Amino acid sequence: MKSLPLPVQFLLLALAGWLNRHQQDALDYLREENRVLREMLGKGRLRFTDRQRRRLAIRGQAPGRALLAGVATLVNPDTILAWHRKLVAKKWSCPTGRHGNASEMRSITSHVVRLAKENPTWGSDRLQGALANLGHTVAPNTVRNILWRNGIDPAPERGKRTSWKTFLKAHASTIFAADFFTTEV
Repeated sequence: MKSLPLPVQFLLLALAGWLNRHQQDALDYLREENRVLREMLGKGRLRFTDRQRRRLAIRGQAPGRALLAGVATLVNPDTILAWHRKLVAKKWSCPTGRHGNASEMRSITSHVVRLAKENPTWGSDRLQGALANLGHTVAPNTVRNILWRNGIDPAPERGKRTSWKTFLKAHASTIFAADFFTTEV
């Protein structure tokens, strides 16, 4: 590969040095800001939310312990790395989400498919409620997954393509009642 001309190499080197100097200035400022914040907070223990811990763990893993020792003054670098280890362990040790037995899941699947076809305007939350009335406790995402696996569109798309046959079947009892059991006023 051809090397760049000497003036271009010099220009790239100068640009890299300038960027490095500005990044170092920003890091120095952030270190000092962390020290001031720590002084304001005092020696008390800080309480982080799970989301904050996760954010710090993800960002703190890349620089490593040596660099964190000079930067992280709010949280001990060992603590940040321990949070990251727990985050990684949790990722690989989460349960698969498959609970219950296969026959119960087949029953739930058949109910979801039947209810979705009979009631095209019902969404996954409404189907979940109907399943709860039948004695099955499942999450709305489980209902969505069942619909997806069986090739059934979500409620807004299903509701737009209701055939007359489906409509009449769903509302036959009320249509019958309206036609034959009306009272003249």
